[in-house]
Amino acid sequence: MSMMDPVERTLDDFQKGRLTRREAAARLVPLVAALAGIGKSARGNQESPGTFKALGFNHIALRVTDIPRSRDFYIRHLGLSVSRESSGSCFLDCGEDFLTLFRGSEAGLDHYCYAVEDYDVRSAAEKLREQGFAPRVTGNRIYFDDPDGLEVRLAAKGHSAQLD
Repeated sequence: MSMMDPVERTLDDFQKGRLTRREAAARLVPLVAALAGIGKSARGNQESPGTFKALGFNHIALRVTDIPRSRDFYIRHLGLSVSRESSGSCFLDCGEDFLTLFRGSEAGLDHYCYAVEDYDVRSAAEKLREQGFAPRVTGNRIYFDDPDGLEVRLAAKGHSAQLD
């Protein structure tokens, strides 16, 4: 019996109406957790030395068509608070991280930013070029595209909306 058999049975029972969504979730959560643990132990302590060591997300920047409407949505429904705002942007605090809203003609992701260990814009640009990227540097900001063309930004740990 493979580890996937209970997962497949649970999904089959749910699709056939023998389980409610809640019952299926109750069965799947421990199975998924177990499978995740197996994958982690199979990898052992092998950590691949990446170009950078991401410490976490720093912020996400969205293009929105109506800044006040989006600002009010994130304040009301997620409890974010305004750090600073202008006619073209709004920075919202989210714990140690932040969300940026930029006015745009179409809504979408502008970029997302990782806090990385030992961030230095010149060193980061050099490392990215060595890996075949064409980084875009603006002051202390550095951007590059992921394989799907989504814009990635790097920043120092603790970089705040006040510094952006």
